Amino acid sequence: MLLFASALGFMLNIIIMKNLIIDSATDKVFFKIIAGNKSYTSDYPNSRENFDKLIIFLFNFLDENKININEIDNLFVNQGPGKFSGIRASISIAKALSITNSINLYGFSSNDAKDQNYDKIIDLYNKGILIKNLIKPHYSS
Repeated sequence: MLLFASALGFMLNIIIMKNLIIDSATDKVFFKIIAGNKSYTSDYPNSRENFDKLIIFLFNFLDENKININEIDNLFVNQGPGKFSGIRASISIAKALSITNSINLYGFSSNDAKDQNYDKIIDLYNKGILIKNLIKPHYSS
């Protein structure tokens, strides 16, 4: 019975998708991991000084939550509308991580995550509304 419970626990860990959301279209750079019923968040000021540190912030966030980038199944990035530099930096990082780690990449609109309700992004993904690898930045004027 104990062996069965261990195997079941192992299978549940395999089935739970780990989703990473990156949003830097507003005044904050926001990271969120959603894994089953657990979620982890972190944010930083969206400033010129932090654009060069964005990848460092992301890897520190993953380390703090004991998640390896290879464990991420889906990466969602805000493609705007919003701040030009923040969107450009986060999309570049998302594309690089997607290519180098074979992570599914999806873009979402700022309008899809009103009031930082990122669970709606996962709902859109589950409904098949988000299109894989289709990133079209929308910058504010």
